[in-house]
Amino acid sequence: MPELFDLLMKWWKQMLAVMITALVIAGLIVFLQAPQFLSIATAVPASAYAADRARVFNENVDGLYSNLGSPEDLDMMLGTARLDTLYLAITDQFNLYDHYKIPADEEAPRLKAARKLKKNSSIIKGDFGELRVKVWDTDKQLAAQLANALLEKLQAIHRDLQSAGNVTTLKSLRESRIRLQLQADSLNEETKRTVLLNRVTEYDKLIGEYQLMVDSKPPVLLVVERASASLKPDRPRKFEILLGTFVLSFLFALLTAGILNRRQTVHS
Repeated sequence: MPELFDLLMKWWKQMLAVMITALVIAGLIVFLQAPQFLSIATAVPASAYAADRARVFNENVDGLYSNLGSPEDLDMMLGTARLDTLYLAITDQFNLYDHYKIPADEEAPRLKAARKLKKNSSIIKGDFGELRVKVWDTDKQLAAQLANALLEKLQAIHRDLQSAGNVTTLKSLRESRIRLQLQADSLNEETKRTVLLNRVTEYDKLIGEYQLMVDSKPPVLLVVERASASLKPDRPRKFEILLGTFVLSFLFALLTAGILNRRQTVHS
């Protein structure tokens, strides 16, 4: 402890100069940065069985499943959130290349704007299995709009994926129904024709059910809270940055002083 005190007394001027320099540089960087506002949209996963025809049309099955999905249902959405596709769509929707002031003559301004949006965004699974979409922006109103738009686009992408199976089945049913109708129309024997027409009627019922599922497009996310404009900036967090700079610069100055003092002692 006395050695540390002696070190501080001997090198305090140099250490203070290092700390002041670091604080001035950090302060300039922090205070020159435009404040950014944070907006958060929150949703929970809907049950994957919502897109199952049996859940809608079978009364005995409906009560077996919850309307809510499991946290694991969010894993695929988190994977989608890493793709540029999501951010490119929102970039086009809000003309973000203009908002981010990316010159049109630059190479791929649309992609640069999308990646900046991605950098200023965070889509994560919360501690309680909820999906949280965070967006930071210098415009607090736009931050909320972007967070809501990202959530809605993510919902649309996975809703289309979820209904893709029903779309394929519907197409197959329609093709099979046409073939059966043609066979029935070509038959003269009334008994066989009646059997085929009954099957056509069954196909019509199935086609109606699957068409309803395709048209309704059950949600994959249930919005708990839409994003709203923040009242105060979230970053840069000036106090935390300056405090961290103070601590790190002190430790760096102390370490440097210790090395220099040891060298002087060795050479003397």
